[in-house]
Order: sequence, then structure tokens, then C-alpha cells
Amino acid sequence: GMETRSCGVRHMCALTLLLVCVWLGVTSPGAAEKLGCSNLPLSPRQRELCRRRPFLLPSIQDGARLAVAECQSQFRHERWNCSTNQEPHVFGRELTSGTKETAFIYAVMAAGLVHAVTHSCSQGNMTECGCDTRLRGGGSVAEGWHWGGCSDHIQYGTWFSRKFIDNTVKNTSTSRGGYTLSTMNQHNSEAGRQAIDKTMSTDCRCHGISGSCAVKTCWRMMAPFERIGAYLKDRYEHSVQVTERSRRKTRRKDQHRLHVDKHQLIFFNKSPNYCLEDRRRGVAGTRGRRCNRTSTGPDGCNLLCCGRGYNTHVVRHIQRCECKFVWCCYVHCRRCESMNDMHTCK
Repeated sequence: GMETRSCGVRHMCALTLLLVCVWLGVTSPGAAEKLGCSNLPLSPRQRELCRRRPFLLPSIQDGARLAVAECQSQFRHERWNCSTNQEPHVFGRELTSGTKETAFIYAVMAAGLVHAVTHSCSQGNMTECGCDTRLRGGGSVAEGWHWGGCSDHIQYGTWFSRKFIDNTVKNTSTSRGGYTLSTMNQHNSEAGRQAIDKTMSTDCRCHGISGSCAVKTCWRMMAPFERIGAYLKDRYEHSVQVTERSRRKTRRKDQHRLHVDKHQLIFFNKSPNYCLEDRRRGVAGTRGRRCNRTSTGPDGCNLLCCGRGYNTHVVRHIQRCECKFVWCCYVHCRRCESMNDMHTCK
């Protein structure tokens, strides 16, 4: 079908659809729902899943938008700033390059889908899922607390994310000394889902006379997505290079692959330095990017501009200042001008 020719790897097709949903959402909110299951670039399995659960299309779109925005927020100061194209493929070559960046994209997209579906469940927007009632009634009443409230039901969102992107629930690690691009992507998607579980917190509310907190009702909540993004960025920084199965014959010493934890992100190939534009590889380069002259971090002009130097422009900034409340009833402000230096990479 169409999806096999355009994507090659079925697992990548699933993610491409998520990104198509982002693109449609940016160009026309609600466009994915209007197109319906039959007109979206879905595999037969996904089309059936969509046909049975069309009410999940808004969550698919929300989850994808959430993930792309968080990716760009986490990498805004880096040479690779999670740049996207204004087209359905969105991330371009980065989806198939097998680098740490590929790993992060798959993890954050799978996590975004879990987060959006779970949020919709907790809001009571769906008949198939609601709050997680398994904890109800437990806890230590003797110690003055019990489980109650509306715990986030991440199991449904996790199940749907696996079904939609991976079409598998089994462990994707292999014992034969290597991964394929598909199993690497599945491993990283699962690491993204695990991040939702890992970052969950317990929230409580007090009960008692005058708020004395004689008894507390507690429930489990997902972390805000910024915290999940920061957690995955840390996993990206500590990602593990693994062997590709197709290269096994030439790499005998790599046959006993180190055990990779399900929370770790994995990659095959070292990343390009992202310094210079390379259209063939889909690298935008850092020319024209704004940098911080005084920073020693990745956003500093030396690192971000890759030693090429930077241009300085003077930018006029106008804002309201010295505001005072005048009786009665308005605020009077002065108009202040400042001249600031802006540095951009050569």
C-alpha cells in the first residue's frame, strides 16, 4: 500500500502519521478529524484501530503537538534545535538517521501520545477509560491517609500508544547482539512511555475540622510534560550506542552486547556536528542562529557558531515602564527605549 512505499519501515509510518497530525493541526485545527480514518495515511491495522476509536484522533493530534513543542523547548539552545519542516514529514532525515536525535524523537512522540490520551481519560472525555480505580480504598487509614480522588489511568494511554506506534507489547530487545532500525525505534518509544510512569507523583488533599489534615485523600498524577521532556533530555545525554544487527559479521567483538535497560535511549550512529547546512542529510546548520556572547554553555557564540564567529546587531527595544496607578482609575506609564546587542552566527 501507500504507507509501505513512502515509509519503508512500518514503525516509521506510524510516527509519520503522528507528525502528519501535527502538520494538519498547525495548518488547520481539527483537519485530521474532518479527514477521518479512511483519508489519513494509515496502515490497514491503524485504520481499523482508528475506525473503532475515532474519538482518539484529537488526542493523537494533541499528543503530537505537545511532543514537537517540548522537543523544540529542550533543544532550543543546541546546534540541533529539533528543527521541523513545513511538510508532513516534519523531522525529515532525522527520523531514519539512527542517531541520539532519532532516539529522542521516538521517545518524546510516544510519551506525548500517552500523556494526551491519559489526560483526556482523566477529564472524563471518553467512555472507554476514566480514572484509575485500582488504588481506591487502599492506603494506611491508621496513619491518616487513603487512596481516592482521580488517579491518572496511564495504562490505557500506554496500551494505545503501543498499539498505534509499535503494534506490539512484547519486549523488543534482542539477545543476538544487535538491533534493526525498527527494534531500536520500538525500544526508544517504550522508553518514552516508561518516562510517564517514572515521573508520576502522588498528590494529596487534607480533610478535617478547620483543615486540620486529620485524614488525607491521595491519588497518582502524571507530571507536567515539561518535566517528562527534561527527564527524556537527560536520557538523551546518557544514551547508549548499540550494534546494528546487519553489521554483526564485521563486528565479532560486539556480539556480546551490553544489557540495555528499558529506560535507556539507544542509538546506532554518531550524530553529525550540525554546524554546516547539509541538505542531503537534512541538516539546517547554525548560520543565522542567535547566540549568547557571555555563555559558556551550548548556546554560547563559540560553541553554537562552531568557531566561525558571529555578527552583532543593535536592536531597539520599546516597552512600558515606570507605571503608576492614578486615582481613579487608570494606570499611567512612560514609554522606555533601550538598545541591546544581538549576536547571530556567521
